[in-house]
Order: sequence, then structure tokens, then C-alpha cells
Amino acid sequence: MITVKTSSQIELMRKANLIVRDTLQLLMDNTRPGISTWQLNKLAHDYIVSQNAIPSFLNYNGYPASICVSVDCEVVHGIPSKHKILEEGQIVSYDVGAIYQGWNGDAARTVGVGIISDECQKLIDVTKECFFQAIKAIEGGNTRLGDIGHAVQSYAESYGYGVVRELVGHGIGRHMHEEPDVPNFGVKGHGLRLTPGMTVAIEPMINMGTEKVDFMSDGWTVKTRDRKPSAHYENTVALTENGVEILSL
Repeated sequence: MITVKTSSQIELMRKANLIVRDTLQLLMDNTRPGISTWQLNKLAHDYIVSQNAIPSFLNYNGYPASICVSVDCEVVHGIPSKHKILEEGQIVSYDVGAIYQGWNGDAARTVGVGIISDECQKLIDVTKECFFQAIKAIEGGNTRLGDIGHAVQSYAESYGYGVVRELVGHGIGRHMHEEPDVPNFGVKGHGLRLTPGMTVAIEPMINMGTEKVDFMSDGWTVKTRDRKPSAHYENTVALTENGVEILSL
């Protein structure tokens, strides 16, 4: 069931998402060669808790950490570890969720570790722009889910990149994952119509090579099948009577 939020509920989601935004900035500011992904997880956990919020990923369906840290060919859901040390030239995706007074925020960013290749930087930049292409589709009004997916897919594929099919964006509110699913591929003019009061997480997951992925034996980590790098960019978005608002920016 899709839940429509009131303005006061969206205000609480806005607060949750600003905590997520600031957590992501903290992570990006501390991204450097030699730091472990577990250290980054602790930084994020401690900050979220200091803001009177709850890390929504921790223990979610048994997930063992407060954030997801996915490196290079890891698309999403990389598990932080004391033994997983960032190295110069890698790219790393951070996915962060926080609950504030019962309402969820969710966003993700991909950044380089030290100096990265032009090829990897282009992947990061295009993935981010895929999100904003989706926002442009929403701003046009009378939007359907297929318009979002079409905007992301057409932009990413124009660069020869693969658009992940098995993982999608989602509704969000009192629960981190709610209806509807928000795919990064689709047919323009098709699918559920977006209406004011809906809140969704739009999250392009774009691969440098094939769109195909493998699910790892740890039950969480997803990698590109060809082991080429992947990037992830996500924000929580609210549809209002006055247009679209990106809550985690």
C-alpha cells in the first residue's frame, strides 16, 4: 500500500534526511587511503546517534552495520570491515539511512579515494546526473514511474553504461522500504502516476560495463558480473503541491 504523507510528516522526514546528508558529508570528508571501512561505519554510527536518530540499516533483516560501504565493483550493500582498507584510486559508495522520530531518511553517494582515473570520475558524474535527469522528469508534471526509469536509463545508456535491473529505488516513510518500487529503467508514460504526498528514494545504480550483477555468499554484497566499477547516487524525494523537493540535499 502506498502511503501519502502530510506536510508535518514530510517535515520529520526532512529532518531525518538532513541527518543522512550530513552523515554522508562526514564520510566523504574522511575518505582517504588507509582508512578501514569499519572506521567509517563507526564515524557514521556515532554521528547519527548524536543527532538523536537511529541508524536504520543496523540489524535491518540481520544487516551487521550502520551503513553500507561498497568499493569498486561492489554495486551496493558492501559490509564494513576492519580488514577492508581503502586504497588510492578506488571508488567507494556510501549508503546511509537514519530514523528520526519514527521517520526514515535514505541517501547514497559515490566518491573517489585519493586520485582516481578519468574513467571512474566520469562514471560517478554520470550516475549523479542520472538522478537529476529523473528530477527533471518529475518537474515536468503528470509523472509516472516509467518516466523516472526512462530518464535514468536513457541517460546512462547514452554513455554505454549498464543500468542494474535487479535492484531498484523505493517508497519511504515510516518504513525504510515501502511501495512503490522505483526502477532505474522503464517506458516513458507507463506505470503508477506520482501524486502529492508521495515520498520515494530515487537511486541510480550504474555500472561501467554490463548491467548484470552477482549476489555474494555473505547474503548482502552485490557485485558487477564483469567486476568493472559501479556507482550509486540516491536521494529521498517528496512530491508536494508546489513540485518536487529533494529532502536529502
